[in-house]
Amino acid sequence: MSAVDLHSLRERPYQLLLEIERRARAAQAGQIPVEGSGAAWVGVAFRVATETFLVARDELREVMSVPAALTRVPGAHYWIRGLINLRGQVLPIIDLRAFLGGAVTQIGRNARILVPNNRDVPAGLLVDEVMGFRRFIDQEFSAQPPATILNCDRYLAGAFRRGGEVAPVLSLSALLESNEFLMGAAQ
Repeated sequence: MSAVDLHSLRERPYQLLLEIERRARAAQAGQIPVEGSGAAWVGVAFRVATETFLVARDELREVMSVPAALTRVPGAHYWIRGLINLRGQVLPIIDLRAFLGGAVTQIGRNARILVPNNRDVPAGLLVDEVMGFRRFIDQEFSAQPPATILNCDRYLAGAFRRGGEVAPVLSLSALLESNEFLMGAAQ
């Protein structure tokens, strides 16, 4: 049976439960790699436009809902959506899709902000959706990232491949420390 994307079953709860049960039985029978069958890599899966990416769990400080109001930043690039106060720290909110050359993200109920674990460059990254934790074993890693629709090749740190699915790994440190990202003032 081909792998079914759990996200596609979001509106069909009964089929979602059946697929989760099928995966659990397959893992129990040893048909799917599970923790303990090799070194594990844990990351968070998220969606930007139509593409799914992964980010290492230790590169993220938190995932949060989009606040009702963002304070606009005059003279900044259009991909800087605004500022928020996160527990006393001013945090610029960057529209990741727009930064990577796509359209501006429409903030809906699934939109989230990824807060990187980086003390030097405080930022929040607006994404279309966060799909939760993903666990992979070392043998599923490929240093060669796949081609993506968004202009993000220089920020990719490989990909994980499972079945027919390939998920590129976005390096938040490479993104946050790039000159393009650090020069957020409009020119």
